[in-house]
Amino acid sequence: MNAHIKNVEYAVRGELAIKAEALRDQLNKTNSLPFKTIVNCNIGNPQQLQQKPITFFRQVASLCDNPDLLLSENRHIVSQLYPEDALQRAEVLLEHIGSVGAYSHSQGIPHIRENVAKFIAERDGYAADPENIYLTQGASAGVQSILSILVKDKSTGILIPTPQYPLYSATLSLLDATPVPYLLDESQDWSLNVTDLETSVSTARANGTDVRALVIINPGNPTGQCLSEENMREIIEFCYTQQIVLLADEVYQTNIYEPEARPFHSFKKVLMSMDSIFHDLELVSFHSISKGMIGECGRRGGYFEAHAIDPEVMSQIYKIASVSLCPNVHGQILVDLMCQPPKQGDPSFEKYSQEIGSIYSSLRRRSRKLEACFNSLEGVTCNPAYGAMYLFPQIRLPAKAIADAEAHGKAADNFYCLEMLDATGVCVVPGSGFGQKEGTWHFRSTFLPPEDLFDDFCENLTNFHKQFMNKYRD
Repeated sequence: MNAHIKNVEYAVRGELAIKAEALRDQLNKTNSLPFKTIVNCNIGNPQQLQQKPITFFRQVASLCDNPDLLLSENRHIVSQLYPEDALQRAEVLLEHIGSVGAYSHSQGIPHIRENVAKFIAERDGYAADPENIYLTQGASAGVQSILSILVKDKSTGILIPTPQYPLYSATLSLLDATPVPYLLDESQDWSLNVTDLETSVSTARANGTDVRALVIINPGNPTGQCLSEENMREIIEFCYTQQIVLLADEVYQTNIYEPEARPFHSFKKVLMSMDSIFHDLELVSFHSISKGMIGECGRRGGYFEAHAIDPEVMSQIYKIASVSLCPNVHGQILVDLMCQPPKQGDPSFEKYSQEIGSIYSSLRRRSRKLEACFNSLEGVTCNPAYGAMYLFPQIRLPAKAIADAEAHGKAADNFYCLEMLDATGVCVVPGSGFGQKEGTWHFRSTFLPPEDLFDDFCENLTNFHKQFMNKYRD
């Protein structure tokens, strides 16, 4: 088999997630475990943890799946169940799609790409070209596609953050490319220092690595930071000077919990607001239906926008997209709805706004509650989540725990997380799965468990940590 596949590691669904599934099976057969349920905090999968789907989105999707509901002879019945704007939206979509069971354009349905371009223009204040937009199977497929086009061989280097979402390191392993890590500063709310970027690039190039691109995850995963506009300008200038492609993972752009202090700015918007000399910087931006208040992870929908990419390269991107025929149509429909939701005055607007606002407010409360919980634990410090769905606390473990972990052949944070799972049923991801500063230990947890269960969730974590620290106290 391909030897590179054996080098791929994806901690989000690694050892802990596999063990959690085994424990779930055990729970279904017996009540002998010290907990009643498995809580999957290892992955940003909102609807798995009981987040409700957006009603309007599901209404339109169901109508597209069953177009007979839109026949004139059924309208008097169906209109009692579906609001008029959902019916009209489904009709417009089906006019452009045909059947959801048919292949679409390889780049994505043109009508939907046009709506994505409108969304980008409304968000940023600068025009977007539908021909530069590709609909994808979630953002992940777009990331993998662009990285595969950028990588020549093992000498190709891609700058990735430490910590980072392991999609990037896993894909680079599969492509046999060279990850070039740069460190996020935990003491400064996981900020990015351009001087560190310059050091990483110069060191890698001195060692013969052809550094071609910089990955920025903003808002951050697993760290929850949100970059300032000033910092983004510095990054753009750095990429322009170093002739590096900027890959902007912006899938958490609506998960912003301190919008006054740390608002979200897209890299496209910041780039276009700068001097025109920078407008030729090659930028690829990614977005997804899986995050935000939508959380439609299983429908696998997303897009990327390619800015200032050479036309010949764009033709190669299209060729690679056509090999997979097309992104799934259900995901494309949800991208359309994400980008053009109900507007003020539409029949569904009030319900849509209430649902979005309720989910957002709850996520914000849960992030603060879990941050406070972590910071109350002995030897634990946790920065706030300005964005995304995660907290990434640092844990300072007793020497006995580290020695026991080594005796079991485990990283110390992985050992801690396995013991947490066995004691509480809570599945998180060790910091070693994301990369971390040498000599530190972390774990990543979502704050997605249902709010009515959150006090019990925090209490269970607190009790486990006390018992763990007492067990291994020096």
